Amino acid sequence: MTKKRILQIGSLSGSPTANAELAERYEVLELWKAPDQAAFLREHAQDIEVIATSAVMGCKADVINALPNLKAICSWGVGYDTINVEAAHARNILVSNTPDVLNDCVADIAWGLLLACARNIAWGDRFVRANDWENKVGMLPLGTRVSGKKLGIVGLGRIGEAIARRGLGFDMQVAYHNRNARKDVAYEYKASLIDLAQWSDFLVIATVGGASTKHLINEQVLRALGPKGMVINIARGSVIDEQAMVRLLAEGALGGAGLDVFEHEPKVPDELKKMNNVALMPHVASATHETRRAMLDSLLENLESFFTTGKVITPVA
Repeated sequence: MTKKRILQIGSLSGSPTANAELAERYEVLELWKAPDQAAFLREHAQDIEVIATSAVMGCKADVINALPNLKAICSWGVGYDTINVEAAHARNILVSNTPDVLNDCVADIAWGLLLACARNIAWGDRFVRANDWENKVGMLPLGTRVSGKKLGIVGLGRIGEAIARRGLGFDMQVAYHNRNARKDVAYEYKASLIDLAQWSDFLVIATVGGASTKHLINEQVLRALGPKGMVINIARGSVIDEQAMVRLLAEGALGGAGLDVFEHEPKVPDELKKMNNVALMPHVASATHETRRAMLDSLLENLESFFTTGKVITPVA
C-alpha cells in the first residue's frame, strides 16, 4: 500500500522515536536536509498536502505560499506562535497542535523554577559541588518561604490552571490576569497587569507567545513586582522584555527569576548566567518520557485523522 506523503519541516529530535515513526507511516520529505530549501519546495510543490512541524520550527508564510495544494499543518507542541496561522487560515488550511498532554509537566517545571529561586536550590547545588560547604567558604543567604504567599498568574489557560492548583497545595492566595475575567474559576481576577504584579510575591508567566504578547511583561510590570518579587517564565521568552529584566535584576529592583525560555534562545544573556538569584533551564518544560510520548501520539493522531477524515482532532482556531 502506497504511503501518504508529508513534508517535515525539521527533525523532531525532542521525541526520540518521532522521526522513525513518521518515516514508518508516511513518505517523509525532509525539508531541513535540503541544501536549497526553496528549490526543494518548488520541486515537490504539487505533491504536498500535509506538513509536520513543531512549536520550535513552526511554518512560515513563504513555505505555505509555496505549496498550492497544502491542506493541513500538524504541529508537535502546544505553542503555535511560530506558525503563520493567519496565512494558513486565509487559504482554509487546517492547523493542529498538541494541547493538554503537556499541562502537568510544564506546570511542574514552573514550580521547580519557583522553588529553586525562592530557596536558592541552584545556588546551593553549586555551593556544594564547589566544596564551599565542606571547606566553610562563606554560607548561603536565607531564602524566601513559598507557603502562604501570593501567586500571580499571567494567562489562566490550561497550563495556568495547573500551576494555580499546585499553588493551593502550598496554601497560597492565587490571582490572575487574562484579556477577560473567567466566570468558571474562583481565583481573583486582576484587570491590570501592574496591579497583579504589585500584589504578587511570585509572578508566573503562562500566556501565549507571538506579536500580541511581545514584551507584555515590561519594565513597569517588573518594577511593580519589586525587589522581593520573583518572575517565573515557562511561556515564551518574547513575553518578557529581557533587557529590562536583566537590568532590574542587576540593580536589585527585582528579587529573582526562574526561566525556561528566553527572548533569543538558545542564546542566553551572559549576565543571567552569573546571577545567583536566577534559575535557568534550556526550554525543556515538556521534556519527560511520558509527555513527549503523548505529544508524539497526538501529532500522529492528527495526521491519521486528516488522511482518514479530512479533519484534525485538535485544531487551532
